Amino acid sequence: MEKSYCPIDTFINAVKGKRKGTIILHLSQGNKRYTELARLLTDISERMLSKQLKELEEDGLIERKVFAEVPPKVEYSLSELGKNIHPFLKGMYKGGLLLEKSIESKED
Repeated sequence: MEKSYCPIDTFINAVKGKRKGTIILHLSQGNKRYTELARLLTDISERMLSKQLKELEEDGLIERKVFAEVPPKVEYSLSELGKNIHPFLKGMYKGGLLLEKSIESKED
């Protein structure tokens, strides 16, 4: 994650990407294994999901825990930073719902 000219841009750059915000929202409900996230995000390829998880981990928004088992078990959770930005993403979600209602009312 790079610092931008404006903190808003820094925030948006950290969470933009194929379903990063949605991943954070799902993890706010509790730790998830990779397969659970893949089932929740049906519109994203496994390759892209792996890429987004890696980027979120590199940016310090999520944590990845590997359990020493056979087969290996990996679990994802929100980091403290991720927990702190969650309310802002939740606000964006609510804003999206308002915009969708506006779009629907124009279509009627």
